[in-house]
Amino acid sequence: MKLVATPDNPIPPGAVLSTARAIDGAPLRAARWVPPTAKRGTVAILQGRAEFIEKYFEVIGELLARGFAVATLDWRGQGGSPRQLKNPRKGHVDDFSLYERDLSALVDDVLGPHCPQPWFGLAHSMGGAIMLSVAHAGRCPFERLVLSSPMISLANQRYPWLVQFAAEALDTLGFGGFFPPGGGSKAVLNMPFKNNVLTTDARRFARTAGIIAAAPDLALGWPTVGWLHAALRRMREFADPDFAREIATPILIVASGRDRVVDTRAAERFASHLRTGRLIIVEGAEHEVLVERDAYRDLFWTAFDQFIPGVEGERVRVRASA
Repeated sequence: MKLVATPDNPIPPGAVLSTARAIDGAPLRAARWVPPTAKRGTVAILQGRAEFIEKYFEVIGELLARGFAVATLDWRGQGGSPRQLKNPRKGHVDDFSLYERDLSALVDDVLGPHCPQPWFGLAHSMGGAIMLSVAHAGRCPFERLVLSSPMISLANQRYPWLVQFAAEALDTLGFGGFFPPGGGSKAVLNMPFKNNVLTTDARRFARTAGIIAAAPDLALGWPTVGWLHAALRRMREFADPDFAREIATPILIVASGRDRVVDTRAAERFASHLRTGRLIIVEGAEHEVLVERDAYRDLFWTAFDQFIPGVEGERVRVRASA
């Protein structure tokens, strides 16, 4: 177990790599940065599907420069954590509650023993979906949450009911460990930049692809039928307006105006029901605003800096463009 550096993606100084062990015994690759200058608390980075710690080295450096400690881990089944199936390119989990066990391991083995409070969460896509459920259940360990392109609903679904029916039927018939029709082991970052749906920044796209080239074991292909079924079950809960109203944790949602992975309109609807929340839409950005061009990332960091630590009772909706 190690962290992988490349020429254009060095490891931020002071990294401590460790294993966080979930309650069911799953060993998870975790890392922390706790410099003496971390006077503002700790930001926990909670990844999206198929991501890994190395992808966030730039973000970690920016958080350290802001005076925060940083903690993160690779969810089970991705990055440097053990896979769930024999084919290591299959992104699989049977139920999203397993990810909540991983979060508890981060709290118990990394945040609690080593990281200064207050704690804040920075979650992307699938990580955002996990954190919304934890916050709704009243078990959020963070004082505030910043969600980048949270996976509240998938984008471009012409017949969402058909996708849900097919995923449930295939999973029930024992095909949960299979790729959905059309899916495969090829990593998303192996595609040409012009075909990607993650970022408009060619340099940062190439940087992440370079990490995969240096450490192919970090890569994932498509999610399995079982993962898709679990994700759809989780997202179905978010459609109820009361779900957002019942969340007490202050939340900043940063959505992307050109997102083709998750539905930005669903994020807008969800944010409109939050008791204490803010919504920023970064016009022109693709799904991964933190791997986007500087102009879009600057908008993200401006919103982040205004929200953390922030004040209670904020309810602001902003549409931003670079």
